Amino acid sequence: MPKKLLLPEAVRDLLVRRFNNQHQAWLIGGGSWPLVVSLGIPTEKDIAGDPQAVRAWADAWQARTGPGRVVCEERQFARLGRHSLPVHLELSDAGQVAAVVGQARRWTTASERFRELVERWPVPALRAELASRFDVLADYSKDDFIRLTSLLAWLERNPKSGLYLRQVPVEGLDTKWLEKRTALVAALLRALRNSDGSEEADFHELCGLRKPAHRVRIRLLCPSLRSLVGGLGDLEAPVGELASLPLRPKSVVIVENLETGLALPDIPGTVAIMRLGNAVSALGALPWLQGVPAVYWGDIDTHGFAILNRARGPLPQSRSVLMDEETLVAHRALWGLEASQCSDLQFDRLTLDERAVYQNLRAGTWGPRVRLEQERLDWPSAVEALMSALDDVQHASTADEAKFAEAALPN
Repeated sequence: MPKKLLLPEAVRDLLVRRFNNQHQAWLIGGGSWPLVVSLGIPTEKDIAGDPQAVRAWADAWQARTGPGRVVCEERQFARLGRHSLPVHLELSDAGQVAAVVGQARRWTTASERFRELVERWPVPALRAELASRFDVLADYSKDDFIRLTSLLAWLERNPKSGLYLRQVPVEGLDTKWLEKRTALVAALLRALRNSDGSEEADFHELCGLRKPAHRVRIRLLCPSLRSLVGGLGDLEAPVGELASLPLRPKSVVIVENLETGLALPDIPGTVAIMRLGNAVSALGALPWLQGVPAVYWGDIDTHGFAILNRARGPLPQSRSVLMDEETLVAHRALWGLEASQCSDLQFDRLTLDERAVYQNLRAGTWGPRVRLEQERLDWPSAVEALMSALDDVQHASTADEAKFAEAALPN
């Protein structure tokens, strides 16, 4: 059969691609209708060369049922006489295209929900945003869609409620549901307000909700420090409250994982800060840490180095420990796999050696997505290395203070 002659299956494949590429534009009224798809027109040479194939093509279109209209035309051939041949498939609107490609239910649901929302909020920016969220309109359950629209309506009526999320009186709304949809809610809310979000980068601020205070967990590894807070050694509180503690530690240990921090022994003059993850920048809110010798111990994986780089913002004096190539290679039997690596970023706060390990991890030098979790290390050896690093940073700090004091003396 000549390639230019399209059977119903080939036209359907073509329309699947057309629907996938243009359904968002169609939702907001785009497209030129009716949509006409040429089926190919055989020449007299085509018919003479393979009459059975051309007849099968024509029969397939004549027998076709379903959305759209197959348009036939009379064609006069010099030797073969006059024949009625299918020439194109005509589809009156996007709904017919959706039906042809098996998307009728999704298209109908999305269209109805789109109309409902733009009639409720006739804001031009919302039309474009909703079109980009076709899957939400098409696939959300009835309950989820009602929950979403009810939340948007409540936030519009109460732009500065100052409530916590769990206090918002929307039926079925809970933290887990919203955590998966914060980007969606923020985008729709900005569209409703014709705002690009530049003034309200934070989700809670955008919604006028009260943000839960960031909580930090610390351990006071020194009896003298514990005596300053009534003997408490394991504390978790909003960072603003921890900032007011009357502490003057001689050193700080920052560990990525909670279990590691809980297992640390007593260390004179030392505070341990645990499980901050990407919120490690909160250390900048603790005035009693500023200038204190610091050791950071995290997992050897790409995210571990990303957090280390972030930690050096508020604590530029931080020194890493047990995050080097030697430690990684010596514990090959304990390696695991990083679920996904962090983006390929230029971490300008890492040392040359640290950056080399990070880049080799990303490059798969030791294997794909290699990671070594800190709690997998031999504990006595790890504690020994940590204590040695603390001694080094404390001595370096003391030496720096002595140099500063000497320089301050009058000649």
